[in-house]
Amino acid sequence: MRWESLNGDGPAGLFGTDVVTRTFDTPEFRGVTFHEVRARSIVNRVPGASRMPFEWTVNPYRGCTHACVYCFARKTHSYLDLDTGTGFDTQIVVKVNAPELLRRELGGRRWRGEHIAMGTNVDCYQRAEGRYRLMPGILTALRDYANPFSILTKGTLILRDLELLRSAAAVSDVGVSVSVGFTDEELWRTVEPGTPAPQRRLDVVRALSEHGIPCGVLMAPVIPFLGDSPAQLRTTVRAIAAAGATSVTPLTLHLRPGAREWFLQWLQAHHPQLVRHYEALYAAGAYAPKWYQRRITGQVHELAAEYGMGPSSPGVHRLPPEHAEEDPPAPGPEATQLTLL
Repeated sequence: MRWESLNGDGPAGLFGTDVVTRTFDTPEFRGVTFHEVRARSIVNRVPGASRMPFEWTVNPYRGCTHACVYCFARKTHSYLDLDTGTGFDTQIVVKVNAPELLRRELGGRRWRGEHIAMGTNVDCYQRAEGRYRLMPGILTALRDYANPFSILTKGTLILRDLELLRSAAAVSDVGVSVSVGFTDEELWRTVEPGTPAPQRRLDVVRALSEHGIPCGVLMAPVIPFLGDSPAQLRTTVRAIAAAGATSVTPLTLHLRPGAREWFLQWLQAHHPQLVRHYEALYAAGAYAPKWYQRRITGQVHELAAEYGMGPSSPGVHRLPPEHAEEDPPAPGPEATQLTLL
C-alpha cells in the first residue's frame, strides 16, 4: 500500500509516525485489515464545491465493511492508492486518536461551536466501531462542549450510545437520521451485504423515537429499475412511517467515479439486462435526470403525506441535494487532507 499520493511524505505526513496494521481472526472481521493511524486533525471543512448542506465533518474511519456496492465514498480510497472495490470494503483506516483529538480541537480558540456532521463519508457505526469504540469518546466531547451535531447511519450499534445521545440532546441540537432506501430483503442482501437488514434499521428508528430522540429516515438510495416501482415505494414509506420516523427524504441513486465502475460491474453480474438502461439513464453524469428525480421525490412525498409524515426540514439530510446535476470537482491533495482525514 502506498500513501504518497497525498503529500509525498508517506503516512507520517498525514497521521504521525504510528501506523499499525492488524487483522483479527474472528468471524465478524475475517478478511478485513485494519490500519490504525494517529490523525493530525479530525474536524474537517467541506469544500464549497461539494454543495453539502453542512460545513464541518468528523470521520473516524475510512473504508467501510457495509460493502454497499453503490457507495459514493469509494473514490476516497484511491487518494491513498487503495482499491475502490474490494479494498474499500476490507481495508479500513481507523483514526484511533479521534476522541482526544476532537476534544482538543473543540477547545481550541479558533473553533466557534459550529454544527458537525458525522456519517457523511463512511458510516461511523460500521462493524469496526464495535471493536474500537471511538464514538462514545466523540459524543462525550461534543456533549461536554455543547456542540451541535448530526449522525447519519445504517448501523444498529448507535443504540449502544443511546444515553450519550440523550445527554447531548439535553444541552445542544442533535439530529439523527437512519438510511433505509428500500425494504426488499433480496435486494438488500446483494447491494448492502455488510449492513443490518432494513427492518433492523427501522427498529433503530423506533427505539430512538421511543426514547425521546426524534429520528428521520434518508430513503437512499432509491435504485432505478430495482427498487423504484410504485408498490416498492409504498411498502418502504409505509414501513418508515410505522417505525415512527419524523420525516422521510428520498434520494435517488447517484454514481460517482469509483462507485460507478463498481456498481456497473455488480449490475453486469446480477442484472445484465439492465446495463444498457443504466448507461442511458446516467449518460449525462453521476446523477439521474431531473425528470426522474422529480418523479421519485413527488411519489415519496405523496406517500409520506398519506402516512402522516413530511419531508425533512432543511439541513437534516446529509448527502448531496437531489437537484445536483454534476459531480463536484475531485479535491486535490490539500483539500483531500482537510475533508477526508
